[in-house]
Amino acid sequence: QVQLVESGGGLVQAGGSLRLSCAASGRTFSRYAMGWFRQAPGKEREFVAGIAWSGGNTYYADSMKGRFTISRDNAKNTVVLQMNSLKPEDTAVYYCAASRYRGTMTTDEYDYWGQGTQVTVSS
Repeated sequence: QVQLVESGGGLVQAGGSLRLSCAASGRTFSRYAMGWFRQAPGKEREFVAGIAWSGGNTYYADSMKGRFTISRDNAKNTVVLQMNSLKPEDTAVYYCAASRYRGTMTTDEYDYWGQGTQVTVSS
């Protein structure tokens, strides 16, 4: 079992950057692909970025490509989402999640979820 705790959210102006971290507990962390999702008020949860268990493969939603970077450190059981050039439409609660499936962007294929961290981008 994996427990996930996100941190690093906050308020930032448009064009700014934030770095979200996800700390995982459990010895099996390195067996899971990891992902970041977000959910804005009144909207469905959507995929943001994912990374394979080895860290060798990353994948992004189209609107995040070139602005967001996902990385992981299996020795430290952490996953990081670096967000640059933030826009007001990036405002949402961001969730870290773990999946047994390789390369998935599907919410239902993620087994474990954190509690989320709020990101607010002002214009």
